[in-house]
Amino acid sequence: MKISGFTITRNAVKFNYPVLESIRSILPLCNEFIVNVGNSEDQTLELIRSLKDSRIKIIQNDWNMAQGKEVLSYQTNLALAQCQGDWAFYLQSDEVIHEDDLPKLHKAMTRYLNDQNVDALRFRWLHFFGSYFRYRNDSGWYQKQDRVIRNNGQIISVGDAYGFERKDKRPLRRINTDCFVYHYGWVHSAEVMTQRRINAERIGFTSLAGQERLGDYAYGNLERFPVYFGTHPGVMKERIKTHPRSQQDYALIRFRYWWNPLRLFKIRYKTFRRLKQRL
Repeated sequence: MKISGFTITRNAVKFNYPVLESIRSILPLCNEFIVNVGNSEDQTLELIRSLKDSRIKIIQNDWNMAQGKEVLSYQTNLALAQCQGDWAFYLQSDEVIHEDDLPKLHKAMTRYLNDQNVDALRFRWLHFFGSYFRYRNDSGWYQKQDRVIRNNGQIISVGDAYGFERKDKRPLRRINTDCFVYHYGWVHSAEVMTQRRINAERIGFTSLAGQERLGDYAYGNLERFPVYFGTHPGVMKERIKTHPRSQQDYALIRFRYWWNPLRLFKIRYKTFRRLKQRL
């Protein structure tokens, strides 16, 4: 069995994407890793080259931003086309996998390798918000998605590259892994978050009011969101340790939830109860 990892990245330094951590998190599973690096305004290409791993293959492309948000699926499919593995494992630049889930994922890929009734492996999502210890579970934040697909040329990335579909439009046949994708796209300084949202508007993801483009992004009161008591992927240790808002939030959590067994045993748990959006 051969496993290909693949991702796309652009302006990773400017927007503080944890792309190196993302790649490193699944590299132990991969026989090769394809990185599509877009034309950037920073040192993204040098950052990827710094990994110095023979399994990593870099392709460079000029991203046509006139495509809108579909530019992401278009570039994702260019990277996918370079994959040679039986399975293709896709992560975006702000998505990371926990090392404790790697054996389970390898076992699933081995088990279903020759089962043509399985197109994809599905993950549960942890969308961290404002702090590495708070996550979104409310309306508008998808909670499951596919990230490992059978590399048979019949499955492609679609839309804004959040997921995949079959070329024949039949539903993807998927297996739930109960593994997590740790999504860190909303854990940044207020200044970086504002710049990222302006960039998202340029691509076509959102529409901002004038004041939102000028001021720093406001996360609001983080206590309205569920607490994450579990461990994070080991590759994220330094980022978490040096993130002031998260450290302040965790001090509050330790004080308020000192009795909670999920915190005491660092259990990787996410509530199954979908919360209504609370502003």
